[in-house]
Amino acid sequence: MRTTLRAAAVLAAASMTMTAGSPSRAETLSADRAVQIALRHSPDVVNAGASVLDAKGGVYGAYSGVLPHVSASVARDNNVASGILSPIVINGIPTGGTFVQDRESHGTTPGISGSWSVLNLSSIEGLSSAKSSLRAAKQRLASSRNDIAFNTRRQFYEAVKSVHLAGVANFALHLARDNERRVRALFEVGSVSRSDVLKAQVNTAQSELDSVSAEQAVLVQRVALASVIGLEEGKLGEIDTVLSVQDHDYDEAALLAEAGRNRADLQAAEISVRAAQASKMAARLARVPYLTVSGGYEINVNSRSASTVEPPGNPPFANPGVEGFNSSTDRQSSVRLALNWDFIDGLSSDARNASASAQLERAIAARDALKRNLASDVHQALVAYHDGLAQGEVAKRGLDSASENLKLTQQKYNVGSATILDLVDAQVQLERAANNRVTAAAAIRVAEAQVDRVRGKQE
Repeated sequence: MRTTLRAAAVLAAASMTMTAGSPSRAETLSADRAVQIALRHSPDVVNAGASVLDAKGGVYGAYSGVLPHVSASVARDNNVASGILSPIVINGIPTGGTFVQDRESHGTTPGISGSWSVLNLSSIEGLSSAKSSLRAAKQRLASSRNDIAFNTRRQFYEAVKSVHLAGVANFALHLARDNERRVRALFEVGSVSRSDVLKAQVNTAQSELDSVSAEQAVLVQRVALASVIGLEEGKLGEIDTVLSVQDHDYDEAALLAEAGRNRADLQAAEISVRAAQASKMAARLARVPYLTVSGGYEINVNSRSASTVEPPGNPPFANPGVEGFNSSTDRQSSVRLALNWDFIDGLSSDARNASASAQLERAIAARDALKRNLASDVHQALVAYHDGLAQGEVAKRGLDSASENLKLTQQKYNVGSATILDLVDAQVQLERAANNRVTAAAAIRVAEAQVDRVRGKQE
């Protein structure tokens, strides 16, 4: 039994540094590897990347307001007009005759035309706003990647914790079964009562239930991890369950300064304010006159027409017959310079200005909130880390005490100075202490990830 107790203590204490059930380190899923997979497959990264594409579309749309527009065309025209009747007048006296004219024209006309708002202050400011929005979208993408990395690490260590807790529960079950067999043996020789056997059986049944629940928790946490990183649970493989803990000496002032420089969400908020300011200025400048240049160029403009004269009279006043002529134009160009002023636009400028003002207020509020909360975020992350270290130290001492207590209680029970309830209680305390040790170690690793997140550390 001493070997068993010693193994229990070693298992609980070493659960922080050993890899459970992994055939080789090369085949295990580490926290860094899980982050890499999540950054490729997570829907949040895809959505953030799509936001960057939307912002690029906004930049392209803004460029259309300041760049020239050019179009080309080729037209084929065929026009026929027949039976055009006109009275014949000689010296102001109608003759009663009729001038009948038929007309026909055709031609092929290639052409090119263009326009350019050479000086539109509203469009220029709108382009500046769109470029700032694109930079803000890129920073939000970086911020989303940091959030995804933290969430992945947090869920990864939850999965690791569940594996260790399942190991503790399984070993507690093994310990309970050994204890039940020993109590049965003592009962058969008359050293203990039937009640001790029943209590040992109850303890074994409870340990079996705890073991089943712990194994189920492992599956639940693996599924949650697979969902976070964007894979099927069956493709995760074995998880690297090493929970090594190191004591870092963080300086809060240095972390706060680093966070102010590197936090992507802060940078995105600041750029969003500038974009909103430019958008508001663009809305105001829409009331200012703007200058445009437009022009066109056409070549090979050809036409043909024919006229038929059918005058009355005997002899006729004019000789009947057909007259026709052709005309062509080698090229035709036009240029137009216009100063435009939309001084009445149906309140569209007022609507645009109101929308831009609301956007600016929201951007400023979001930026100020992030700045106000920056110091508290850093402080809370450090508090959580130091609290985890303290809990880990307390849990380690508790594990050592619980292991020693179980060993002493077992010795007392063997000589009859302790009851089966004392022994079961000592076993439960050991299991609880081992669970606390695992939980504290996982909390420390999560707190480390949180510190990296609030400081703006890039993955």
